[in-house]
Amino acid sequence: MELSTYQILWYLVIGFLITGYTILDGFDLGVGSLHLLAKGDTNRRVFLNAIGPVWDGNEVWLVVLIGATFAGFPNVYATVLSGFYNLIMLFIFALMFRAAAIEFRSKRESKTWRKTWDIVFAVMSMYLAFSYGLVLGNFVQGIPFNAEGEYVGTFARFFTPYPLIVGLTSFSLLFMHGCIYLLMKTEGEIHDWLRRWLKPSICFFIFSYVLLTVSTLYYAPAMMDRMKEFPVLFVFPVITFICVFMIYYQSTHDRDGWAFVFSSLSITSLFILFGLGTFPNLVHSSLDPNFNLTVYNSSSTAKTLGILLTIVLIGVPMVLAYGYWIYYIFRGKVKLDHTSY
Repeated sequence: MELSTYQILWYLVIGFLITGYTILDGFDLGVGSLHLLAKGDTNRRVFLNAIGPVWDGNEVWLVVLIGATFAGFPNVYATVLSGFYNLIMLFIFALMFRAAAIEFRSKRESKTWRKTWDIVFAVMSMYLAFSYGLVLGNFVQGIPFNAEGEYVGTFARFFTPYPLIVGLTSFSLLFMHGCIYLLMKTEGEIHDWLRRWLKPSICFFIFSYVLLTVSTLYYAPAMMDRMKEFPVLFVFPVITFICVFMIYYQSTHDRDGWAFVFSSLSITSLFILFGLGTFPNLVHSSLDPNFNLTVYNSSSTAKTLGILLTIVLIGVPMVLAYGYWIYYIFRGKVKLDHTSY
């Protein structure tokens, strides 16, 4: 198999991993973003236990994604982790404290203790949901790095209007995604309360998505070049809107599982749009397009990619099977008992 074929296949593996992470850990972050809106200790415990058996497994996808980038595109790994160093450290800080909040929150009966960890859990979740989009927005806009792959900008450079709008869209999408997941896992009064929140969350995402579309046309018009060249690709923005409509339709007919499926499909279609707009670039230099790191100039050797793909073909089905088994075991509505968070 030729090197270019391996490069495309590994690019698709990276795309699969980032989409999988967003779908799975995304609803965790959405649940966290909703956490402070829940009234009373019992309802907040329901929220925590809805993600309790799976949240740490969902984050494994992020570890695998970073490892796959290091193995398949080492130059991209080096440039991104050095250029985004401060943002990544803040991201890791938020992941750590969010995990601590989940584990420590119910260890004491003190209202002050629990309220403190509730705030930590919610704030860290909201920050992670927002900063995830912030990073993606900077990928689209381009970051200032030179021919050696060294970042030469300032930290404030990450907070320009376009990345902030992508961050807002990311937050609204995961907020909606988390709300849908909780609808699947709850019943009774808290379920009815969540259903009232679903419509505003959908409207929030649609507003953000339209704002992002307009902003992309202004700040990053190159993202539309491939769709202009192949107009049939405009089907993907349409698919996204259809999926959002189906979320509302399915949820209003008490088919929350299908609503979650369509929410996941909307995330997938958005990443397809992201890939269509950026390919073959993996990291775009705002200083000079000649410095761009692409699928073709930043990959490992054909032999390395071949070995890695063999490992993927063996390992990924095992991970998917294990994940399916965990979700199957903990299916159904949340029931609180003495072992719950």
